[in-house]
Amino acid sequence: MNVYRVDPIDDPRWQDFVARSPQASVFHTAGWLDALRRTYGYTPVVYTTSPPESRVDNGLVLCQIRSWLTGRRLVSIPFADHCDPLFSDEGEQEAVMRALQQDVQHGRWKYLEIRPLTPRLQAPEDPAGPGTFCFHSLDLSPPLDAIFHAFHKDSIQRKIRRAEREALRLEVGTSAACLSTFFDLLLLTRRRHGLPPQPIAWFRNLIDCLGDRVNIWIASKDTRAVAAMLTLRHRDTLVYKYGVSDASVHNLGAMPFLFWRAIEDAKHSGMAHLDLGRSDPDQAGLITFKDRLGATRSTLTYVRYPARAVSGGASRGAHAAKVVLSHVPNWLLEATGKALYGHVG
Repeated sequence: MNVYRVDPIDDPRWQDFVARSPQASVFHTAGWLDALRRTYGYTPVVYTTSPPESRVDNGLVLCQIRSWLTGRRLVSIPFADHCDPLFSDEGEQEAVMRALQQDVQHGRWKYLEIRPLTPRLQAPEDPAGPGTFCFHSLDLSPPLDAIFHAFHKDSIQRKIRRAEREALRLEVGTSAACLSTFFDLLLLTRRRHGLPPQPIAWFRNLIDCLGDRVNIWIASKDTRAVAAMLTLRHRDTLVYKYGVSDASVHNLGAMPFLFWRAIEDAKHSGMAHLDLGRSDPDQAGLITFKDRLGATRSTLTYVRYPARAVSGGASRGAHAAKVVLSHVPNWLLEATGKALYGHVG
């Protein structure tokens, strides 16, 4: 079975297929891929068994990452929590996986990493999971009052009511002012976690490439922004992608308030699912928060070929970097993120 390579941004056949495929997500779209290309210089490519003269009926979309720091890699898809291979025929999927394995073996790439949402994917020979994560999804089909009453009474319901008593103000949009507010809170949040922020160009490009499928939600107390989140929409799914906040006023209940307002809006728009994304196993607080929203928890297991050992020294170095980054000035924190994010994918 022949395998072909397709440009998912410039070839309208891929965009048509993503619109038809029930398993496709926002991370398969040309908009997400174009934002990656503009911001980080990644080259997207689709491996498919569909010949050039026919419509595309299957495919595995990846980005080619060429980094002097982390090596030449194929990743499906950078900065996405999940990106399923889109195949209905097992033989077609196996043919694509064999072609990818050959590309890696011939020395073109350091490794291949795939981030499936469903657990049916196996890499041919010697598969390795570079990470296992928690994934949460909230069913939006019940009535709004049933969704609200499924929230944890103390951690979610009472905080939403507290936010309403505090008269928190909601603003939703993608204006330059909204993005600036979001980014200021992002710097605050990433510093708190000892991590560099994503470059602001990434968010500008997401807004530019995905248009009205992006929204920034901001909660303010009087004139002070206290929390924000960025969501994406694809068909009947709302995707929670980034959340940021001022920890000094967490008692106001701003994040539960934002989630509730986003859920209300999604219900009114006829959406069926809220994708809450992945959480690292050591993010116990975040996992508990998503559990308390009434979301269903499952496991994401990424596939890497070939296997790679994890270095304990790298973990120690990461801890030291977090300590340093929590104390540097904002300009250096931003510069660090701008310099590093393109290498990590």
